[in-house]
Amino acid sequence: MTAVICGLCPHHCRLQPGQTGLCRSRMNKGGKILCKNYGEVTSLALDPIEKKPLARFHPGSFILSVGSYGCNLRCPFCQNYEIAQAGAESVGIRHMDPEELAGLALELAREPRGNLGLAFTYNEPLISYEYILDTARLVKAGGLSVVLVTNGTICREPLEELLPYVDALNIDLKGFSQAYYDWLGGDFETVRQTISLAARSSHVEVTTLILPGKNDSPEEMEAEAAWLASLSPELPLHISRYFPRFRCDIPATPVANIAGLVKRARRHLRHVYAGNCVISEI
Repeated sequence: MTAVICGLCPHHCRLQPGQTGLCRSRMNKGGKILCKNYGEVTSLALDPIEKKPLARFHPGSFILSVGSYGCNLRCPFCQNYEIAQAGAESVGIRHMDPEELAGLALELAREPRGNLGLAFTYNEPLISYEYILDTARLVKAGGLSVVLVTNGTICREPLEELLPYVDALNIDLKGFSQAYYDWLGGDFETVRQTISLAARSSHVEVTTLILPGKNDSPEEMEAEAAWLASLSPELPLHISRYFPRFRCDIPATPVANIAGLVKRARRHLRHVYAGNCVISEI
């Protein structure tokens, strides 16, 4: 058997038979790329929609949120590294077929607290592409919403196939340069393409986690906000405070830095939020 190239994301991993890609979830089995973590659930909770974070998509609602394992980036500051930077052998897993997960979402929707739908989150969901597509179709058929919380690292063709089944996305725009994405093992233009395409048909909000000395310059935030505003000045932006995590020991982002960047972004965007901190008079 020969090697096969995975076409889901710009890494285009060339996989020998039995080999798993950088994401730890996609493998060459019998000459075909299969989703190794199909239906493998590591995290399941009914969360407030604001936790995704989505500030302007059905505020006050709850949404069933599900995660698996793996990621196609290697952020040294990963906030969910226990599952995102792990493989199947090192996490607790519950298997849930698409029918079971969609059925649970529908069941919770009938309860007093309600359930808006299903959010794929916690680790990078798009590496479980086939599972998301199969489950999203069932959730939409049941009249509920589908949400993705993603780093946006996906090629155009699979993204366009998925978007008709997605109501809202929060997309991480890690920084506003390829140099910053080089540090994370990602592709800046691919993420910008994902944001642009998704914003045409779905509700999109963007999150940028600010690391001191890495992506915190006012000029970079000005450029980011101006570009997002070129898509729509109504597009919400969450500017979040970093805390030391995983393999990154850079000191936490000063609150004053977040306040300054929020002010900069508000020159271009109408809805800018400070995440992970409380700021007065901004």
